[in-house]
Amino acid sequence: SSQNLSEEFAEAARQLRKEAPRIQFGKMDVTHQHDLRKEFNIQTFPAVKFFVNGSREDPIDCKGVRKASTFITWVKRRTGPSTVLINSTDQAEAIIKADDLAVIGFFRELHNGSVEVFCETAREVPEMPFGMTASEDVCADYGIQRNSLVVFKKGKPVHKEVLEDGRQNKLGLTRLIKTFTLDLVTEYNIETSVKIFDVPVENHILLFTPANSETFSEIYENYQAAAAEFRGKILFVVVDTDEARNGRMFEYFRIRDIDVPAVRILNLTSDARYKMPADEVTVENLKEFCQSYLDGKAK
Repeated sequence: SSQNLSEEFAEAARQLRKEAPRIQFGKMDVTHQHDLRKEFNIQTFPAVKFFVNGSREDPIDCKGVRKASTFITWVKRRTGPSTVLINSTDQAEAIIKADDLAVIGFFRELHNGSVEVFCETAREVPEMPFGMTASEDVCADYGIQRNSLVVFKKGKPVHKEVLEDGRQNKLGLTRLIKTFTLDLVTEYNIETSVKIFDVPVENHILLFTPANSETFSEIYENYQAAAAEFRGKILFVVVDTDEARNGRMFEYFRIRDIDVPAVRILNLTSDARYKMPADEVTVENLKEFCQSYLDGKAK
């Protein structure tokens, strides 16, 4: 809610006043300020924008940040280095174990395009610590030979992405890394719905099925196996059709009792909805559906 965000924003301002006095914080109710809303293209509330060097042109959007601590990290990474330089394995371990999630970049040298993209991505993902190293010893200790980004969850590596000059872009990496703040398959409910929309992946696939049916665990396993292949491109969500509070979701997707289990893809930007042509929720059918959607061939 706006009220909650407003309090977190004020808390961040209080803390940063001591550490970074040059950064000014302001709050504005734009209900009647139509000109300002238009000038800064504010369509959803609350909106946070960061103005650099006194310029009104092209402020930077601060999206999906809801906690004071994340605000502070976001601002610091915009105004200073966005990653911690790691020189020893002990230092790497300390970063990996300090939080639930951590991202480490392993590089051969610290001056190339991959490093730049890595640092830019760190600015977009203030929810987790980012470190990078070009130490041969550290890379050897983790068994990494090529420029790579590794996501650690609860101290263990859960994803490795080889970074090649010019191949990855900031947006793709940001999307991929942010998906790790959610489970591979996210169950839709009141709490998770907010988090689902905070992850900047515009393609969502939804599985509508009763969670207490005999076939649930088999279907869920198939769904999870497909999810692993499309991480960062399509967000996998499961909707329990036994849960009365999910009624609005069934109406929106026009799902009836006789349709379940049902699989749909939703594009958040165009609001277009797609139905999986096959009836059975197998890994093969799911993969085919997702791939045809990404290739622009789904109906």
